Amino acid sequence: MPFEEVKKVWMNGSLVDFADAKIHVFTHAIHYGSGLFEGIRAYNTKNQGTAVFRLNEHIRRLFDGARIYRMDVPFTSDEVKQACLDIVQANGFDDCYLRPLVYRGFHSLGVFPGACPVDVIVGAWKWGKYLGPEAIENGVDVRVSSWSRMAPNTFPALAKATANYMNSILIRQEAAADGYSEGIALDVNGYVSEGSGENVFVVRNGKIMTPPLGASILSGITRDSVIRIARDLGYDVIEGLIPREALYISDEVFFTGTAAEVTPIRSIDRITIGSGKRGPVTERIQKEFFDYINGDIEDRYGWFTPVYADRQAENRKPALVG
Repeated sequence: MPFEEVKKVWMNGSLVDFADAKIHVFTHAIHYGSGLFEGIRAYNTKNQGTAVFRLNEHIRRLFDGARIYRMDVPFTSDEVKQACLDIVQANGFDDCYLRPLVYRGFHSLGVFPGACPVDVIVGAWKWGKYLGPEAIENGVDVRVSSWSRMAPNTFPALAKATANYMNSILIRQEAAADGYSEGIALDVNGYVSEGSGENVFVVRNGKIMTPPLGASILSGITRDSVIRIARDLGYDVIEGLIPREALYISDEVFFTGTAAEVTPIRSIDRITIGSGKRGPVTERIQKEFFDYINGDIEDRYGWFTPVYADRQAENRKPALVG
């Protein structure tokens, strides 16, 4: 059970015991999927201690999604950021996965949310490598899903909405039923979109490609991080439409995401990608990414928010000389 170590959950401004973190069965979000969430990681870094990765960007995306769905969040973005830090401290975690959630609460039922309140929670728990620790080096086997991503002007793909993940569940379940670790969905026009919970990158002839926002993808925070890292390493990164068949003739393919981090793909539809293992471009980006989040290199982009800043400051104080 990943929740065994969880002591507290932040709910609407208060820290409550894990066992008491409950909602009503007639909560609007349960019936209609009217919620928005983020997946964030806090890492135990060598240079800053426990720190949350790209907290500002995650919370901005959460509030952007709320604006798209006309949900007035009853807390400021700074208050939700602080809640993320508070919940890590309240549970005494050195590293963990964070889940802020904004959702329509209990008042009345019907598609029109009407007077349903907007509630906010933040949870945290221990979560290891999403696709397994061995996948980081060996890669995973995936299939192109029979399920497509939402068409434009149906569901807003840029909002990380709970309802969107019914599509992800179908993709992931189909992949598992057929013996694959994950699925890759195409957009409504047949171009590569994303995995059930990951963005996709393709490498060919040393150049890196990834689908654009118009291919019904989520604007991934890790995706953005990898694009920045790859360009700084000297790679050409192109955001453009990728036809399905380009996956099969690529030199390398890899996933990115908060949960998946940077995970290579070794086969697609039982067609071996490259040499059938992690390729050199993926490995180099992986190393830079993991060195960054582990604190082996400086936080040159300012992507970390320390959780125990007071503790770090105390450790930096010069010793008193008597």
